[in-house]
Amino acid sequence: MREELLKLIENSYSPYSKFPVAAMVTMSDGKNFYGVNIENASYGATICAERVAIDTAIAAGYKKGDFKTLVVMNKSDNLVFPCFLCRQVINEFFDKDAELILMNDADTKYYYMEDILTHPFGPEDLKWEVVM
Repeated sequence: MREELLKLIENSYSPYSKFPVAAMVTMSDGKNFYGVNIENASYGATICAERVAIDTAIAAGYKKGDFKTLVVMNKSDNLVFPCFLCRQVINEFFDKDAELILMNDADTKYYYMEDILTHPFGPEDLKWEVVM
């Protein structure tokens, strides 16, 4: 997996941040989907590697609950967690007991989604009623 992601990270388009990231999601049936960060001069149009991989799986027909593992690799000396926008998307599709693996050239650490998704905003937060 490490060698595969090290090769994939070279496809990152990160001319502004110079911070390449690669991601892989593994589905419950064992199929993998991949992504790299793709930056844009209009920073708001940038998309993170995690969301590319998740969106590609959704486009292939996978649904909420099909996501088993997310692996995120970067080339810095530090292991880097997904940004908060990615965490919102992760919360939408991954169960809290799904595995998160962070990697760089030298290190690997394992977590569960519940470790990074404390107090998430989810579908249950959209149920409300007007009180007058």
